[in-house]
Amino acid sequence: MRVRYKLWLEEGEHIFGEGLFELLQEVDRLGSINQAARSLKMSYRQAWGQVKKAEERLGQPLLITRVGGETGGGAELTPAGRQMVQRYQQFKREAAAAIEATFQRYFG
Repeated sequence: MRVRYKLWLEEGEHIFGEGLFELLQEVDRLGSINQAARSLKMSYRQAWGQVKKAEERLGQPLLITRVGGETGGGAELTPAGRQMVQRYQQFKREAAAAIEATFQRYFG
């Protein structure tokens, strides 16, 4: 037997969760929303929609985008976006450890 769970942040509405976390990590790794979306098997429109919705709800930009052209387009995390990814990653790590310890205490 094992424990399963999902974590997300909300304030009346869903603000930030695993999907956006993974998307922002991929944008950071690949430098492109389009490539990140493709990597996660989602449409560009869906990916961009998740980012814009989160930015509106958080009240701050998560990505800086560059329109294509000779140098090509791209995207990178803003300092706030990078901080959100880092904080969520640490939150997930600590929550997982606490959930696993509690699970072991009751079912291990």
